[in-house]
Amino acid sequence: MGQRENFRREGDDPRGSSPSHRQRLRSLLDVRSVAGQVFVLQLALAVLLVVAAVLALVFQAQGATVREARQRSIVGAETFAHAPGTLTAMKSAHPTALLQPQAESARKHSGLGLNTVTPVVDTGHHVVGRVSAGIRPAKADERIAGQLPLLLGSAAGALLLAVAGTALVNRRLRRQTHGLDPAAMYRMYDHHHAVLHAVREGVLIVSSDGRLLLANDEARRLLELPADAEENRRPIADLGLEPRLSALLTSGREATDEVHLSGDRLLAVNVRPTAPYGGPAGSAVTLRDTTELRALTGRAAVAQERLRLIHDAGLRIGTTLDVGRTAAELADVAVPRFADVVTVELLEPVLRGDEPESGTTADLRRMAVRGVPQESAIYQVGDVIRFVPGTPMAASLESRRPVLVDDLRRSDTWRRQDLEGTQRVLDARIRSLIAVPLQARGVVLGLANFWRSDHADDFEQEDLSFAEELTARAAISIDNARRYTREHTTAVTLQRSLLPQTLPEQSALEVAHRYLPAQAGVGGDWFDVIPLPGARVALVVGDVVGHGLHAAATMGRLRTAVHNFSALDLPPDELLSHLDELVSHIDTDEARAASREAGGRGEGVEETVQPGTGSDTDRARPDAGRTGITGATCLYAIYEPVAGRVTLARAGHPGPAVVHPDGAVTFPEVPVSPPLGLGGSVPVETAELTLPQGSRLVLYTNGLVEDRDRDIGTGLDQLRTVLATGADRTPEQTCAAVLDAMLSEHPSDDIALLVARTHLLGPSRVAEWEVSSDPAAVAPVRAACLRTLESWGLEALEFTTELILSELITNAIRYGAQPIRVRLLHDRALICEVSDGTSASPHLRRAATTDEGGRGLFLVAQFAQRWGTRYTPGGKVIWTEQSLDEGRPGRGPDAADDVLDQWDDVPAL
Repeated sequence: MGQRENFRREGDDPRGSSPSHRQRLRSLLDVRSVAGQVFVLQLALAVLLVVAAVLALVFQAQGATVREARQRSIVGAETFAHAPGTLTAMKSAHPTALLQPQAESARKHSGLGLNTVTPVVDTGHHVVGRVSAGIRPAKADERIAGQLPLLLGSAAGALLLAVAGTALVNRRLRRQTHGLDPAAMYRMYDHHHAVLHAVREGVLIVSSDGRLLLANDEARRLLELPADAEENRRPIADLGLEPRLSALLTSGREATDEVHLSGDRLLAVNVRPTAPYGGPAGSAVTLRDTTELRALTGRAAVAQERLRLIHDAGLRIGTTLDVGRTAAELADVAVPRFADVVTVELLEPVLRGDEPESGTTADLRRMAVRGVPQESAIYQVGDVIRFVPGTPMAASLESRRPVLVDDLRRSDTWRRQDLEGTQRVLDARIRSLIAVPLQARGVVLGLANFWRSDHADDFEQEDLSFAEELTARAAISIDNARRYTREHTTAVTLQRSLLPQTLPEQSALEVAHRYLPAQAGVGGDWFDVIPLPGARVALVVGDVVGHGLHAAATMGRLRTAVHNFSALDLPPDELLSHLDELVSHIDTDEARAASREAGGRGEGVEETVQPGTGSDTDRARPDAGRTGITGATCLYAIYEPVAGRVTLARAGHPGPAVVHPDGAVTFPEVPVSPPLGLGGSVPVETAELTLPQGSRLVLYTNGLVEDRDRDIGTGLDQLRTVLATGADRTPEQTCAAVLDAMLSEHPSDDIALLVARTHLLGPSRVAEWEVSSDPAAVAPVRAACLRTLESWGLEALEFTTELILSELITNAIRYGAQPIRVRLLHDRALICEVSDGTSASPHLRRAATTDEGGRGLFLVAQFAQRWGTRYTPGGKVIWTEQSLDEGRPGRGPDAADDVLDQWDDVPAL
């Protein structure tokens, strides 16, 4: 039992799709199938042939044995008769006594009977006696029996070979016929040709490698196939079919009633795979001639042309997201195949991307005229039209239904719009009109007017539905373009509002800039020029990966953050570190908000963190998988015009280029930190450059030097070449030359470019003193400062400057540490700087009435236009700025008294 089970398991296919040996044998011997009947017939024929062969061999062996025995007996009788003593014995008186013993002895040894008689003659030819020899039947049978094993063995071997060959033939036949009975075979094969070629529907069988295996007569006619297409198994691509139809037949995908063009026919094509139904890999295709079906109704030509027109409209309308271009495409498709003249008008809000308000009094702008010259039209492209109530156009807009005027000559309502203009239309032999509203998603967008002249048939009622269908396709595309226009306009407006509108005034740098959005639309690149205390200027260039509103909004958030951090007068490395931390918090907050939103909808939250997003600490949290800012970079540089020094730091951003006054171009090495939001514990490093007067510092985003067809190395080489060819260019000329040489036809990324030419604040405009820690040193320094102001022609600022310096120097001596320095800068404002070696920062406060101190910084804040504190590696600097144009009147001793008089009214804190 175990062996039988093992045999069954080994014989069965492990997938359950192959029959066992017993099932195969049973199927082979099933006489109800064609294969079984053929097997039984061949087996019977093989057995009959083997039996006939065995009998023939037996009879042949028996006859051969008898003939051999007869020949031997004749030879024995002849030999005995002609023996030397036989004649003498025959003539003796007692021949029997002499010959009998010898004859018996010979018979015993030969085993022959005496059945053959041979005469014995003398010299005179007289017969003197006879010798007879015969065959013993037992001897012949023994010889035949000795040959039977060989005969039977040969017959058995032949029978086995015949059976094996028959089994193999029938096994293949069974596979080919799938075990069908003769009746089923008859129905399948006898009627195959008649049924397949009698149907009025094209049938194709296409192999998996795209070759034609079978085509009926209807398919040959519809596709105009060559005669040898099926016999030679030609590829579908070589049959000369329309490209879209050929691609469908070889794609292997399913299709249901897809309409395709083939010659002058529109075919409804259905494609189904054959493999699921037991056939080999391939497709079964059926074809119906829709044009001929329409011809049965007596309107074949019209229906065919309209199907073609609808087909072409789907391909030619809506190729762009421009409302004007889409309106023109509708007119191009309809003329002259449906109308002789087409005009298209759109509501004014549609052009701006706004939601239109339908009504007969709404203004429309003509967007397209086809079929007549522009100058001969009543309204030309760009004209604003307001249709008179009661006209067919106004009625169509009001009812949102197409309106037909079959004879314009008899239409008084149509002529209300413009008597002179409508008469010109009639003079041009225009006779019929269909006005159709362009509407999508329940909103009327405009109006399409189809006109026919007397050269064609007038419009009829059945033309209304076709005109409505044609305009419906265009309306969807126009509405999509309107929505895109609205979103694009919103994004552009937002992005432009977030970028610098004008650059601030400053004297340290001469700056020019360019911003170009990518072809895809608004992006997240930005730049900035931020004046800093001490006549310094910060230059910023950043990039947020992506396009659209989200990228623009993200850019605005980062730009605002940079301005806020710059107001704290942070060095570049600290500013980028704070910006990196801010981006990480924004990402985390947005990821958590998205997680809560997804949880509220009952959706799962993806817990996989995308590469390159989130900070290092965020990556351990499940909600860090979705981030709000991905791939933001920034370069921040501070230029100090007194020493001509630039301090730079960058987070994932391309480094700057420097054009020296002699024309040499360098790309200084600036340590690169990870992009914003990915820095984590990685410190931001800075680099310092000293630039001569007239150097140009070029900052840019990667869209300038990197594109889909250009790597960054090639882009930097091109940038170097462009910058080196114009050493005497201004920043504006440099921007124009760089973009002319490097801007691709269709940029894939935004481009921000900032070019700054350096200026130095000359020694004659800088004064600096060392101050000891003795309070008595305040007066000499104050006097030196006043003399410097007189040399600069700033006598009007002497009093306020003396007051400010006295307070700041006194505080530095009292509360600070060495070294203490005072510096005056004569720039667009008078800048006073007092530095010391401590990092303790003074705070403005309101002193009580009885306090002896606490009023110094209040006075400084009142008389200075701006003041603040910035920290340095060796301490801090307290600075003030005073306007040179005396924009704040009343500064002097009397103003100081007024401030002090007001002090009593301020409550103590």
